[in-house]
Amino acid sequence: MKVALIQMNSVADKAANLAQARALVEEACAQEKPDWVGLPEVFDFLGGTREEKLSAAEILRDGPAYALAAELAAKHGVFIHAGSFLERNGDSLSNTTVVFDRKGREIALYRKIHMFDVVTPDGAAYRESALFTPGTDLATYDAEGLRFGCAICYDLRFPALFQALSARGVDVIALPAAFTLLTGKDHWEVLCRARAIETQTYFVAPAQIGPHRIKDEIRQTYGHSLVCDPWGHVVAKASDNPGYVTARLDRALISKTRAANPVASQRRPFA
Repeated sequence: MKVALIQMNSVADKAANLAQARALVEEACAQEKPDWVGLPEVFDFLGGTREEKLSAAEILRDGPAYALAAELAAKHGVFIHAGSFLERNGDSLSNTTVVFDRKGREIALYRKIHMFDVVTPDGAAYRESALFTPGTDLATYDAEGLRFGCAICYDLRFPALFQALSARGVDVIALPAAFTLLTGKDHWEVLCRARAIETQTYFVAPAQIGPHRIKDEIRQTYGHSLVCDPWGHVVAKASDNPGYVTARLDRALISKTRAANPVASQRRPFA
């Protein structure tokens, strides 16, 4: 399977973000002919005020971000792992991934479980739980003989989630992200590699890159969209600008890695 990871610089302008997503997916499909395309976290809208986020959010299956991903999947005959978009749930939001098959049909849905409630080293405060409702359910789906597991951004720091996905037999984990620059430069790659090594899966992580505005403050996302193989090697990484990066996933390498280190069969439960 050939995968293409779309790296974007989404901002508080939904129309511009969707145009950027369309252009990058169209280019990647034309130039690289992938089987699977992944978009980053909140590809439809990043930054802005609480009111702007609520205004930009979609009712599930009834909005332009959802429609765009379904359209592009069917048009190009590819699986689209539609990063995540803002889903409206009354007065709150969900950070929601939807996956489409080669005919543009929805095959999986995941809502981000872990809320990014953090003060970063530069003093910037993030309080996702003030507006977002966390998801509760794991999600997997099958594509071309590979089983994918779903996660989003801050989920990366919680290995129990990935062990649960591993127990469900996943071969690939997709983690769209909008990692902050300050945490990303020290933690992004090492955590992605660790999750790949622990689960003996391919780890594919399309990310946001560059500046966006939150109220009157400019914040930066780290980018470095990457693919790790089941041994933990980074086999593809995006440059420091919007674009895309591709890699091939080798089912035989997954089997070889698991045979060399049969940790799944040796795992012991703890109380």
